[in-house]
Amino acid sequence: MSTAHKATPMTAEERKVIFASSLGTVFEWYDFFLYGSLAAIIAKQFFSGLDSGSAFIFALLAFAAGFIVRPFGALVFGRLGDLIGRKYTFLVTILIMGGATFVVGCLPNYATIGVTAPVILISLRMLQGLALGGEYGGAATYVAEHSPAGKRGAYTSWIQMTATIGLFLSLLVILFTREFTGPDFDVWGWRVPFLVSIALLAVSVWIRLSMNESPAFKKMKEEGKLSKAPLTESFGQWKNLKVVLLALFGLVAGQAVVWYTGQFYALFYLTQVLKVDPKTANLLMTAALVIGTPFFVVFGSLSDKIGRKVVIMSGLLLAIILYIPNTPVSIFNGITHFANPALEKAMATAPATITADVNECSFQFNPTGTSKFTSSCDIAKQVMASNSASYTTIPAPAGSVAVVKIGDVEIPGYSAKGLDPAEAKAKDAEFKKAIRDALTKEGYPVKADPAQMNYVMLVILLSILVILATMSYGPIAAMLVEMFPTRIRYTSMSLPYHIGNGWFGGLLPTISFALVAQNGNIYYGLWYPIIIAAMTLVIGVLFVRETKDVDILNMD
Repeated sequence: MSTAHKATPMTAEERKVIFASSLGTVFEWYDFFLYGSLAAIIAKQFFSGLDSGSAFIFALLAFAAGFIVRPFGALVFGRLGDLIGRKYTFLVTILIMGGATFVVGCLPNYATIGVTAPVILISLRMLQGLALGGEYGGAATYVAEHSPAGKRGAYTSWIQMTATIGLFLSLLVILFTREFTGPDFDVWGWRVPFLVSIALLAVSVWIRLSMNESPAFKKMKEEGKLSKAPLTESFGQWKNLKVVLLALFGLVAGQAVVWYTGQFYALFYLTQVLKVDPKTANLLMTAALVIGTPFFVVFGSLSDKIGRKVVIMSGLLLAIILYIPNTPVSIFNGITHFANPALEKAMATAPATITADVNECSFQFNPTGTSKFTSSCDIAKQVMASNSASYTTIPAPAGSVAVVKIGDVEIPGYSAKGLDPAEAKAKDAEFKKAIRDALTKEGYPVKADPAQMNYVMLVILLSILVILATMSYGPIAAMLVEMFPTRIRYTSMSLPYHIGNGWFGGLLPTISFALVAQNGNIYYGLWYPIIIAAMTLVIGVLFVRETKDVDILNMD
């Protein structure tokens, strides 16, 4: 399977084709990430019928809906890519993605058309997910099949970079729009980044119409070796299915959680947990992306020299070590220290507890807004979580009413069972005020104080998170392409990539915030990416083989 080809420079035409492919992918990721970057505002606009905590989790779930359907897009468009070619599949995916994004910018909100608004929004997110499910496998396959031998890791790393550049571009457009519209940004200005995507769509379509078909696909077509049933060949035969499963659990799942932790969860952690102003958080994240993004090519190129596997596994190992909370090298403890030192101090000097009947405590995840938390334990946890206050749960005798203790202040809880709506509303307001007053008395801030923030250290820590993502993500496209034969490559590599990034990665913010709300510790959500990355590290080290010397043009 190895090849003796020496690295050769790319022709001008090859560079043009790969640049066109990468640029179109940037625009597609821009469309996709706008929603994630504006999740807090989306929650207010489209899920305003829920309480603020449930609205944000619901908004994250709607964001995740686009990820959930990505594997189905991979199956549909992967099959088309292996049957009719990479170029025309590209064109269809960008049209779907760009059109859905533009419509989001025009969509009336919950106050205007009620529950119809979130239903349409989630439908549009699913269309975006289907399109993106067909995008990545095609882009990675297309670029890899144009790359010269010995430089496949370097050139496909540009495709990896497009996701971060797309996120960066979305943050940049949001920042400029926020400055231009001022206080109206939360009212109508948030629509502008979605609406301007129509211009990006026009450019992307023009770019993709000028592209040539992949030489490997043309060669297969001319030789009459195209697969007649890519799905059956990819997943119906154990020899290929085994490689698909190894790609998912031994590479992509861990890469996905590291990427989404370093870029999306970090942003949500700043704004939702540490209460950093959204504009400041976006600027910090933008600076980190500027610093970290070039490392995609650094690690992609390094994988051409020392191997894909060692680079990816090293990135996972470092991420696991640096994610573990309450250690001297914990990055998220450091982010808390430098972003909201008052919160860190309050948690240390005035720890909070909830003493309650644990049998009355349910899982604090209500994405549909239909569950009503009426037990005293659930109400106490919900209010504490909405104030970003870490707490420890202490078991109490059965039937006990929950008691919240913040430092030396005790606040008795209440049960809403059997209360009429007016009485429940009054008790809720009274309880929330008591909690907030106690938190304020013990030094828990309502918002992060800009004067106390260490911006330099925050950029450094956020940049390290981005660099960890580039380490595990930079070589992944080349390695996935090299694992599968040309005739079923588009289909075979797309599915594990999108299950990994769509489900393991895309659901990370939702799962992690639900874990935080349930456990009460602001760092508890990190155990999800730690466990998934550790699983991938073990499977990858033991069972996944190195691929950097594979000749992908002669894999039949």
